[in-house]
Amino acid sequence: MNDEDLMKVKVCFIGDAGVGKTSLIKRYVLDVFDDRYIATIGTKVTKKVVEAKDPSTGEPIRVMMLIWDIMGQKGFRELLREAYFFGAHGAVAVCDVTNRETLEELRYWIKALTDVAGDVPLVFVGNKADLENSAVVREDDVKSLSSKYDAPAFMGSAKTGENVEALFKALAEKIVEKMKSA
Repeated sequence: MNDEDLMKVKVCFIGDAGVGKTSLIKRYVLDVFDDRYIATIGTKVTKKVVEAKDPSTGEPIRVMMLIWDIMGQKGFRELLREAYFFGAHGAVAVCDVTNRETLEELRYWIKALTDVAGDVPLVFVGNKADLENSAVVREDDVKSLSSKYDAPAFMGSAKTGENVEALFKALAEKIVEKMKSA
């Protein structure tokens, strides 16, 4: 297979500052974790190829995910929103299980995304699931919100790698399904 056999898709990460968007991307693409917090400035794009199934044939499809990471600070949302979300094929909605407000704010992020990109496939992740003793957001909370958007939900951890591969694979399959049915 060559590059022409790849389905290229733009995936945006959405969620407030500090929820672990960059850490999830680093865990997925590089299989590393660094617990030093360095705020993302502007936008960073990373890519990784994932294999998904064609929903009609069951055949494998190679999907090159262009993964867009953005700063989550509130003041910059409006400034970057249009350029960041334009052309998105899907998104990962991330909340921090130790901060309930980050779950509630996902509604804002999803509206901002859909205002620009339309109805695109979503996957939700309650990140920092390894911090069980500090968690205030439970799996049921994440699933309750995700069900309103007909989206899968995961409890995950960039630190341990829990469900990181699974959430990207689930999103790739939802994107393929939508693109093949269009």
